[in-house]
Amino acid sequence: MGSVVNAIAIIIGGCLGLILKKGIRENIQDSIYKVIGISVIVIGFNGVLSNMASVSGTSIVTSGEIILIVSLVLGTLLGECLDIDKHLNGLSQKIEDKFHLAGFANSFVVASIIFCVGAMAIIGAINDGLLHDPSVLYIKSIIDGITSIILGATLGMGVIFSSVPVLLYQGLITLLAGSLSRFLVGEFLQQLCMVGYALVVCIGLNFLLKDKLKVANMLPSLLIVVLYNVILMII
Repeated sequence: MGSVVNAIAIIIGGCLGLILKKGIRENIQDSIYKVIGISVIVIGFNGVLSNMASVSGTSIVTSGEIILIVSLVLGTLLGECLDIDKHLNGLSQKIEDKFHLAGFANSFVVASIIFCVGAMAIIGAINDGLLHDPSVLYIKSIIDGITSIILGATLGMGVIFSSVPVLLYQGLITLLAGSLSRFLVGEFLQQLCMVGYALVVCIGLNFLLKDKLKVANMLPSLLIVVLYNVILMII
């Protein structure tokens, strides 16, 4: 039930955000939009550093820089070749045009990535499926619910529909928990989260930059991390 509760929390939060949006002046919305961008960047950097840095004696050491760079470069190259951003936004845009939902495409993509990236989504889903303990996902539901209020108030309707990929993504991990629990641990999990949070930083930058980064085209970077670790296991 953890993923179901998480999805419901996002829906409720998104709806509350849309209601609150009607009472917020445009100049205030713009200021909040920028502040959210800064907050998302900080969260992303914190996630990247927490999965890269460790304490050794009295000094802090980092690791994973190479896999981070290689994954982002190769993943973005693959994403650009496949033009994931165009296809994903095209599908979202069709929904936006058909139902007259302004800002649906951008809000859906941004919220989906923010809610799906991170160790809580993976560990919580595994615990739910393997140990029947949804407590981590319940905590994530509270966090995501609050976040979706803010995103719904500033981005729009797509935040509500981001509950669908969250439900599918976490639900699939829960169903496959027995098989995945042996692999999604240690450095593998750290590298996956490190690259994922780097994408979150990019999302935060998009709140502030005029020329937007195509974050959807960077998503294959996560696949590069998976392939790298699979190859290491084989050899």
